[in-house]
Amino acid sequence: MKTSIGSKSHLSDWMTLWTSGLLLLMITGSTFASDGWKAGVASANITPNEPIWMAGYASRDRPAEGKLTDLWAKALVLEDTTGKQVVIITLDLIGVDRDFSTRLCKKLSDQFGFPRDSIAICCSHTHTGPVVGYNLRPMHFEAIAPTDRQKILKYAESTSQKIIDVVDRARREIQPASLTWSVGTTDFAVNRRNNPENKVPQLRQAGQLVGPIDHAVPVLAVRKNDKLKAVLFGYACHATVLSSFEWSGDYPGFAQIEIEQAIPDCTAMFWAGCGADQNPLPRRSVELAKNYGRQLGQTVLAELKEPMQPITGKLHSQYSEIALPFDDLPDEADLQKDVDGKDIYRSMRAKVLLRQIQSGKPLSKTYPYPIQTWRIGDEIPMVFLGGEVVVDFAIKTKSLNDKAWVAGYANDVMAYIPSRRIWLEGGYEGESAMVYYGLPTRWDASVEQLIMAEIRKQLTP
Repeated sequence: MKTSIGSKSHLSDWMTLWTSGLLLLMITGSTFASDGWKAGVASANITPNEPIWMAGYASRDRPAEGKLTDLWAKALVLEDTTGKQVVIITLDLIGVDRDFSTRLCKKLSDQFGFPRDSIAICCSHTHTGPVVGYNLRPMHFEAIAPTDRQKILKYAESTSQKIIDVVDRARREIQPASLTWSVGTTDFAVNRRNNPENKVPQLRQAGQLVGPIDHAVPVLAVRKNDKLKAVLFGYACHATVLSSFEWSGDYPGFAQIEIEQAIPDCTAMFWAGCGADQNPLPRRSVELAKNYGRQLGQTVLAELKEPMQPITGKLHSQYSEIALPFDDLPDEADLQKDVDGKDIYRSMRAKVLLRQIQSGKPLSKTYPYPIQTWRIGDEIPMVFLGGEVVVDFAIKTKSLNDKAWVAGYANDVMAYIPSRRIWLEGGYEGESAMVYYGLPTRWDASVEQLIMAEIRKQLTP
């Protein structure tokens, strides 16, 4: 029996199609007004093509054995009405060190003309990605066979070239675009210093989780001809759901997959916030990683369905390296004690530092710590901080400017960056983690004061 145009069945079908179309339109955009912006985006697969050692956990005793998800390098180039360009690079990696970052940025400057302040490198800090060059040297690089070290250095070099290529492709994709923003929230990040992991489910259910947190999910949407082409989003939480021997982007990887599956032809890009003392809890299963990724991805998609704020104005960028001081440095006798001690990672760190001293390079009293800020139009002040930054820095930065987006793990992941509070408390984030990064001792007590002073300086118009 034919269905007539006026039948309830046909009307129901038509309404379903109309509603689906409206939903897609809400996500992808209904009007196109570039306000002079241009943008280009590109991505490249950086999953290792051979078994190499994985980064993040000292307990691993062999290279990777499989793949859960691919790992990606992605680049978003933004251009304002004056022709000024910036590029943000997101990587499904635990981190990159100063040497990797410096060489990469020089190549991007030499080949494409990007000044250093216009390049931001953001790592997701997945603990199921590869070792990258000398990052976390005592824990990874020094602990493995010479043949495995060569594989790691080869991977770092090939990945650097892939990043250069992906930035070039993003540049070539530059077209008029509209930029909008909003901020959502999601709550799976838990302050790991204040809540015992085995008690988190009960504490959560009772509403008794404690400690500073940052549950904001900033979202930047890039549309071309009314179609969503890129989504840049962040969250302050360690990517430590998984600890297996399979490559994976952990929950940030699954969040990007969730968004890209929902919006065809859109590139989702994740930056890690100040989550050094924040964990996704509970954890340790693929299902949990997928659930947290889905939760974060759906938070972003929900923001995209709502009216977002347009971004107008111009780009501004700053970059500086402040001399961040160490506490009292060890002498050669102290280092020799560590070499002969029972702690294998202290021993490896001491060997590296003694080789440095014996080559005629004394230990430096400071580290060139990178601090970068962008203003994306008149609406978004974005701060990029090196290292594993604890959540206090996001909270304090937002007290200076409540619109600020604060990324950690950016440009150079050289150590944990504790606030004054955590420095005084000590523990892993405040002191002992420095061993695994190969730095000679903990930071000086002035670490927070110096970093916040530079952030304040750069955020002041």
